Amino acid sequence: MDVREETTMHDHRKLGRELDLFDTDPLIGAGLPYWLPDGAAVRHTLEEYIRTAERRAGYRHVYSPVLGKRELYEISGHWSHYSEDMYPPMDLGGEQVVLRPSLCPHHAVIYRSRSHSYRELPLRMAELGGMYRSELSGVLGGLTRVRAIQLNDAHIFCAPDQVADEAWSALEMIRRAYAALGITPARYRLSLPGPGGKYVAAPEMWRRSTALLTEVLDRSGLPYEAAEGEAAFYGPKIDVQFTDAAGRESTLSTVQIDFHQPDRFNLHYIGADGAKHRPVMIHRSIIGSVERAVAHLVEQHGGAFPAWLAPTQLAVLPISEAELPNAEALARRCGEIGLRAEIAGPERGTLGARVREARLVPYQAVIGAKEAADDHVALRLRDGRRIDPQPADALLARISALVEAHSTALWDTPPA
Repeated sequence: MDVREETTMHDHRKLGRELDLFDTDPLIGAGLPYWLPDGAAVRHTLEEYIRTAERRAGYRHVYSPVLGKRELYEISGHWSHYSEDMYPPMDLGGEQVVLRPSLCPHHAVIYRSRSHSYRELPLRMAELGGMYRSELSGVLGGLTRVRAIQLNDAHIFCAPDQVADEAWSALEMIRRAYAALGITPARYRLSLPGPGGKYVAAPEMWRRSTALLTEVLDRSGLPYEAAEGEAAFYGPKIDVQFTDAAGRESTLSTVQIDFHQPDRFNLHYIGADGAKHRPVMIHRSIIGSVERAVAHLVEQHGGAFPAWLAPTQLAVLPISEAELPNAEALARRCGEIGLRAEIAGPERGTLGARVREARLVPYQAVIGAKEAADDHVALRLRDGRRIDPQPADALLARISALVEAHSTALWDTPPA
């Protein structure tokens, strides 16, 4: 049984605790997990990957508060269409404030705080920010359904003739992220409104936005299914669906087209004709909530994360106490070049036992007397391959190059 077969039989709740990634405590509250150091390392690395990808794609990052006046959500439409999923207002100084259920109203306000020319569009605004959903106790589970969410969110404010290209580019960013993360969606869904009053009543707006998203999906060449009743209250969306270890389906990434909130917040830009024009707002999330993304990664990889994402990337295994100084020096070199290394010394058992203990770590650096004398390292890969002893700096450089490239390959040559 290999690492993948051994670990993927577990769901993320069990494996996340076994691997010391996250946990919960009734004193903190249901649906409010805390992150342990190894889980925090995975989360931080994932967040930095997303921020870097967004910067390279022309996004500008902002921060906005997790509270907002009730009036903000009345204007956006959340209060009338979504209040059952929001926490009740708090009275502060004669005003009612709410823990935000979404970041989009804040970003709309940030956009309208300055005047904008058509030359600035598309304006891409991104934030990894907190939001809060009043989830019922019965639906909470691990990291997939929580009450405090860290969302990878972004909003693109653009002219109508830019919408299709921007939405397509967002979908391509999502596909590239999945390649780096080594995950595969179950399906792509075009989420449409259904019967009932939970949707904004604007038939022409729905027709236009649905036509644009259909164009984007057709252009992408991705197979997709239309599903009524799954749209956001303000517009249709492309949802990227994944299944968990129990076969339950959930949404990880989204691309949405919104004509509603630009109108509600009276957003505009100055066109080439000198007149005011209404922008279109695209909501886009590459990995959705960090919590749900990590839950899926744990289940997909069984804890054997891609090397760039692994909480410990290199286990340093000195054969005896005599090689411990060399092991410590190697771990320091790893830290200097940004690799996460941990020393598993002989006090933790035989070499075989330590190799088994580090079975989920991508790289195991074994240092015996001969390697120590030559400043070499014998490398074992997680998939069972062994690399002949080589100079330590050369091996670290090759590992670092794979990590920096966000590769899912363990080595720069394929297995024989």
